[in-house]
Amino acid sequence: MKSLTAKKWMLGLAAGLVLTACSGPTADKPAATGAADAPAQSGDLRIAVITHGSAGDAFWNVVKNGSEAAGKQLGVKVEYNSDGDPGAQSKLIDNAVAQKVGGLVVSMANPEALKTSIGNAVKAGIPVITINSGEDRSAEFGALAHVGQSEGLAGQGAGQRLKAAGKTKLLCVIHEAGNVGQNQRCDGAKQSFGNVQTLQVDINNPTDAQARLKAALQSDPSIDAVLALNSQVAAGAITAAKGANSKAQVATFDLNADVVAAIKDGSILFAVDQQQYEQGYLPIVFLKLYKENANTIGGGKPVQTGPGFVDKSNVDAIAPYAQRGTR
Repeated sequence: MKSLTAKKWMLGLAAGLVLTACSGPTADKPAATGAADAPAQSGDLRIAVITHGSAGDAFWNVVKNGSEAAGKQLGVKVEYNSDGDPGAQSKLIDNAVAQKVGGLVVSMANPEALKTSIGNAVKAGIPVITINSGEDRSAEFGALAHVGQSEGLAGQGAGQRLKAAGKTKLLCVIHEAGNVGQNQRCDGAKQSFGNVQTLQVDINNPTDAQARLKAALQSDPSIDAVLALNSQVAAGAITAAKGANSKAQVATFDLNADVVAAIKDGSILFAVDQQQYEQGYLPIVFLKLYKENANTIGGGKPVQTGPGFVDKSNVDAIAPYAQRGTR
């Protein structure tokens, strides 16, 4: 049994420890856990998102919405710029490197044109994540990861669905010259569908694109399906088919509110949805984790955001999100 004196001493020591722990501003600060010593905090992080989207393109507006939403939620400064000309896009990357941004997100529709600029970013120690297109060259260029859908597989899926719908001849419409991803989509459709011909149009000249589509359908009445690779081209394809008195049914890549409405009324059979909001959103998350915690993603494989398919069976569930600009 402890003596009374010992007990009083221990009680006094305990009381002193409690008072010390509760003494507010005069208390000693706890030891750092490591989180406060991270090499960069999200509030300090500035990320440049540079895509090949055309001005006002509904698809790329959703990508922009995703990246900016992630930036707001995570306290990261996101600067979005785009240019459909590969040379101009390359200059945007050069400018971001010169400004010493903390991270870079780039779509690579024309990888070779961007190779030097992306290489300079990597040499400067700027972490790069590629999105949407250029999956096959991403690791070669030194990117941490690629976020998007496998275009060839997506094309195969579209071809399979059109074949299952009883279609026999497909017109696949390429709207950006030199865009490797669009060629991969049409090649994938050819693998699974078979009888596929391609048509080159210019998305920046919608009147001419529609006229070319109409002429192609009038000259070959056996075409009973059109695969658009963009929601805006899909709208032109619907009008062209009506103008040509063609039986061709339209399917499309990518989703927006107009495509949702067209699926509901039967003008579009289905849309291949690559969930581009994720292509804008996820790289911001990944770069924040990389800068603050040295995390990487993908294990050398692309992070797939698609393909998903939207048709009459699920369009009602998707419609509200397309309307608000997140699908």
